[in-house]
Amino acid sequence: MKTKIFRIHGKFMMGDTLHPFKRELKGIDEKDIKEKIYSEFGSKHHIIRNKIRIEEIVEISPEEIQDPLIKSLLRE
Repeated sequence: MKTKIFRIHGKFMMGDTLHPFKRELKGIDEKDIKEKIYSEFGSKHHIIRNKIRIEEIVEISPEEIQDPLIKSLLRE
């Protein structure tokens, strides 16, 4: 399966504050990307899934990538 690059926008609740986030991730489909977001926020910030709101997942072209780590992954 071919991987694609997605840009994810959303918000998560940490304490009493709602924090926006924007991430770019490499994945197979939107379901895969959602699982990666939930897993990452859970492991790094100890946030449970119902405290994370994914508002938008958009597939982007390699020219639109802003994250330097994702850009370097494509060069390999």
